[in-house]
Amino acid sequence: MKSKVPRLWSGLPQGATVMVDTAPFIYVLESHPQFADQFVGLFEAAAAGDLTIALSTIALAEVLTGPFKAGQTALAKRFEKALSQYNVIPVSTPIAVLAAQLRAQYRLKLPDAIQLATGLDIGAAAFVTHDRDFSQVTGVEILTGERGLGA
Repeated sequence: MKSKVPRLWSGLPQGATVMVDTAPFIYVLESHPQFADQFVGLFEAAAAGDLTIALSTIALAEVLTGPFKAGQTALAKRFEKALSQYNVIPVSTPIAVLAAQLRAQYRLKLPDAIQLATGLDIGAAAFVTHDRDFSQVTGVEILTGERGLGA
């Protein structure tokens, strides 16, 4: 008899690697009153060691832009330290090529295409976002937040 793999946040299997877009990080880091709760369970599952979170260096740059723009260098450093606990994936040539293909195919903005390509390149089980631009994407499960999936 086959043992059943425990299901975690939004139905992800235990041990899964998920690629996380910029917005969920910002929502949780800034305790967004409307959207943080949709993603906090994902980060709790990662903290418990039940899944692995990956992000592109693009997401890292996007998350840090807000604090730097506001002149809050100390906050940017805290955010950088918080994100460094996850698997930060640099943009490689194969990721850039795939991003160009995805951008052409789905008409994504370049940062979105790079982040999606990064997830596909590392074999992520899912891409976690709050962006509707990914609604037509196939080839990877797109998760937009726990509530939106009825989990």
